[in-house]
Amino acid sequence: MGEHKQIKQVESKIIVLRDTQVILDRDIAELYGVETRDINKAVKNNPDKFPQGYIITLEKEEKKELVENFHRFNPLKHSTVLPKAFTEKGLYMLATIIKSTLATEATIAIIETFTKLRQLARAMQQANDEIAKGGELPTAQERNAFKNLMDEVFADPMPISVQRMTFGVNLGFFKWELETTRERKG
Repeated sequence: MGEHKQIKQVESKIIVLRDTQVILDRDIAELYGVETRDINKAVKNNPDKFPQGYIITLEKEEKKELVENFHRFNPLKHSTVLPKAFTEKGLYMLATIIKSTLATEATIAIIETFTKLRQLARAMQQANDEIAKGGELPTAQERNAFKNLMDEVFADPMPISVQRMTFGVNLGFFKWELETTRERKG
């Protein structure tokens, strides 16, 4: 699988739970090419590697909310097991336990994805800080650098078709829009 495609696949698995970006155990298993029980068994067999803050066990209400809001979580609806959500630190630690070529490739994609998200967050914070300090708007060069970062984070490698989607960010001093026309490869 191409690196860019794998990064996009990882991005699609990230959700926010308790104000933390996480990936559920079932999604990690899919990315790593193993069963969910293998992920959970690795955690159970290595509790010392997963201190508090590395894994979040969902509560019943959180699980219910996920099932209601994300179609891809419908299989969890009838499961009696509460899913585990891995934070970025938990994902890195899991990578030291699960050994396979696919797991290594997925871990690299996970690292790249979280790195890009942190870069974007830092750029947005820096722009906000500059405005708050002196009220000066970013220069054209700074806006262009921010645009390039947004383009990189939200790059869409899919081929052109007839389905249109527009995504935009307006920060007052900077407006960025991405309009794509695409189709999924079957």
